[in-house]
Amino acid sequence: MDDVMDLLDQLFAPGADRWSGNASPWWDDFYTDRSKPVPFFVGKPDESLVSYIERGVLKPGRALDLGCGPGRNAVYLASLGFEVDAIDLSPTAVAWAEERAREAGADVRFHCGDAFTADLQPGRYDLVNDSGCLHHLPPHRRVSYLNLLDRLLVPGGHLALSCFAAGAMGSELPDKEFYREGRLHGGLAYTYDELRWIFADYTEVEMRQMEEQSPDAPVFGAPFLLAALFQRPAGD
Repeated sequence: MDDVMDLLDQLFAPGADRWSGNASPWWDDFYTDRSKPVPFFVGKPDESLVSYIERGVLKPGRALDLGCGPGRNAVYLASLGFEVDAIDLSPTAVAWAEERAREAGADVRFHCGDAFTADLQPGRYDLVNDSGCLHHLPPHRRVSYLNLLDRLLVPGGHLALSCFAAGAMGSELPDKEFYREGRLHGGLAYTYDELRWIFADYTEVEMRQMEEQSPDAPVFGAPFLLAALFQRPAGD
């Protein structure tokens, strides 16, 4: 399986890679200028994640922030008593996230590396939070993603996902076109039905478009993202 995945990876131009350890220089460059008007550079958690917790759908436990970037969701979860690991490909992003955690007095264990190959403890996490990772994966890497969730999540654990919404942001090309062109056009857009198909073995708890937030709001929200919460079967 690993050989097949590597072979399919090679169908993409090197510059299209946003998902493997080889992409860390690209992400380092992306995160170097903190003053860029990038919506998710703000130090605020996703409004959807906050909503799940405030409604009691998610409760403090062990969490992994997948593709944590500057750490805004990881710091938020730690502030509520979650035991948090956070991982990102970019040393620059992780350094920024560590600064934020120190400033907030939040205890987060940061890891720099590829989540697919990192030494993360199996069967450990009650929650995997992914705000912006899935939509940078080529279609075949959804298999790797599901295997990662199955390896890391406890039975009954949750996936909190934010990804590009079809009709708002991201490419809506058929999967085969990405392989013909050898690029991902900045990220893949997903519909509700496509997410339901990918996570067919999980229970859908909630799925909706993220709510846009004003600049002075304490949370982050952008309508170009879909917010979804799935639960791994308790007996799995």
